[in-house]
Amino acid sequence: MPRIIANHENRSASLAETVEAIADGFDPQDDSSTMQAATALARLANNRTFLGDLLIDHLRERYRDTFEDSAYGPQVIVLSPMVGGCFLRANIWPSEDESCFRSSGAGSFVYGVPHDHNFDFLTAGYFGPGYRSDYYEIDYPSIAGFTGERVALRFIERSALHEGRLMHYRAHVDVHAQLPPEATSVSLNIMRVGAGQDWFDQYGFDLERSEVSGVLNPSASETFLRCAVALGDADALDLAEDFGRHHPSGRMRLACFEARAGLASSAAERDALWREAELAGNVMLAREAQVRRAGFSRRASRTARSRGAGRSQR
Repeated sequence: MPRIIANHENRSASLAETVEAIADGFDPQDDSSTMQAATALARLANNRTFLGDLLIDHLRERYRDTFEDSAYGPQVIVLSPMVGGCFLRANIWPSEDESCFRSSGAGSFVYGVPHDHNFDFLTAGYFGPGYRSDYYEIDYPSIAGFTGERVALRFIERSALHEGRLMHYRAHVDVHAQLPPEATSVSLNIMRVGAGQDWFDQYGFDLERSEVSGVLNPSASETFLRCAVALGDADALDLAEDFGRHHPSGRMRLACFEARAGLASSAAERDALWREAELAGNVMLAREAQVRRAGFSRRASRTARSRGAGRSQR
């Protein structure tokens, strides 16, 4: 589970002072660096008025905002620009009794969606009893990442991010399934943004089956490529063929084959394409290709049986 950091800090700090304190970011592999950042976050969490003041100021000046420059959402409030490869944010966690929860559903707040993270972050309980989590740990390097892959999820405990609790969520290690708090709660985070982070998959998990349920962080590059191929651009198709064979990201390679499969004019052509993917040398891609080929085979068998039944009735 996330590393619990003892919080004995009794001093407080302003938001500006905290931004200055984390100007050098934090290195999750360096305990001293991590502890310095955690101390800065704890001091901000001890400031019991800064967030309320910030929200009131924002509401008063809301009419000045444009869509492009607003860093506020229904749940997440970005508190700082990127400094030292990290930034500050606040998260609002509604309880089941609140209208926003009832109207939007648990999934809108990532409740009941077991997942890991492809980044490190520090978090502090700022207000309320805190969201609860069932915590697990995984061996990320052993996971290929295909849907339905069996994963050893080691249960650790269920606990809440209550006021004053300070934790370090470790990238590709800690998994949690979040549950709504008993009352509205707020957490503060220092989010670390690492180079190439988006190319490392963040997984969702099916806890009952102990399986990967999917990848939760599709990249913009995948979307751009799918659109370009679908629009019929020849250069895009050439790029998809090259990336499908050689790109270091299995997820990107899968997107390339899916985009090309969308242009296939026959079932035989699609099957040949996924056969190529199956032999492309990537475990995740191969297993996803096998699932698609098996689906084609089942549909073909059903069609053949349907036609045979039709002929027998004549």
